[in-house]
Amino acid sequence: MNILITSAGRRVSLVRSFQKELKNIYPKGKVFATDASPVLSAACQIADGFFKVARLDDPNYINDLIGFCKTYDIKLVIPTIDTELLELAKNKERFQSEGIIVVISSVDFVSKCRDKRVIHEFFKNHNVNVAKEYAKDNYKLPLFIKPMDGSRSVDTYLIKSEDDLTDYHFSNDKLMFLEYLDHDHYDEFTCDLYFSKDHKLKCAVPRKRLEVRDGEVYKALTSNNALVPYIKKNLKFIDGAVGCLTAQFFVHKSDNEKIYAIEINPRFGGGYPLSYLSGANYSKWIIEEYALGNTIEEQFDTWESDLLMIRYDDEILVHGYKG
Repeated sequence: MNILITSAGRRVSLVRSFQKELKNIYPKGKVFATDASPVLSAACQIADGFFKVARLDDPNYINDLIGFCKTYDIKLVIPTIDTELLELAKNKERFQSEGIIVVISSVDFVSKCRDKRVIHEFFKNHNVNVAKEYAKDNYKLPLFIKPMDGSRSVDTYLIKSEDDLTDYHFSNDKLMFLEYLDHDHYDEFTCDLYFSKDHKLKCAVPRKRLEVRDGEVYKALTSNNALVPYIKKNLKFIDGAVGCLTAQFFVHKSDNEKIYAIEINPRFGGGYPLSYLSGANYSKWIIEEYALGNTIEEQFDTWESDLLMIRYDDEILVHGYKG
């Protein structure tokens, strides 16, 4: 029983969480990793094995993954980055025919998550508030601009005056003009959500984003706050959703009934290690659910609230590297 973490990059803690939980159940189990440059990937270096794959836009990408899974008896595949999700979802049945389970949501739901305008409509249909999107000829300052299909805070802008706006902002149809939720008044949370195979919510862990570096949380705090019952009420079932999802919310600092959803990414987020270490053991639940066929019970209060994570840089040395 082996597991593959795709596009592993710097996700050392994610790989280690699966290594620990897998070996507790299958002592001989191994966690492999892939990357376009695996020797330069910290996560690949600490995995039980790694291999190089073609880039995501290469037509051989899926064939490479399936071939490696068959060679090394890999039964579970865990995606990690936005750009690979839709392709893996489209090929989920192809993997399944080879005895390989890709823990990925449905094509329909992944597609919704990739388009921030569509996911806004999804939220509205679930009675979840979203920031207002302005027409480009009728907006109110300050406003926040972001692409409808972006990630990692690329191509985002805080616009406080007319002088901050350029022709690019108006001509690029992918850029959304949105109501600005001021951090002076709102706290930002990323919530790790776990959905079982029958698309039911089993756990929600809000992580307050205290500091972000390069689009990934660097300091964060778990908080069992008003978001938990809010999410339980409105997102208790999402058709097509499975495994770990990360959802971003803003909560007003003095009125916790003012909650706004921003987006959902149907994958493990970079800050998942905090949820894992707090007791929300999604790594274990995936192995239990997909390898052992166990039913996952609701676990909304079994994780530690007010747990602070402070990250730091570490070193991984690779001997004999020739470039």
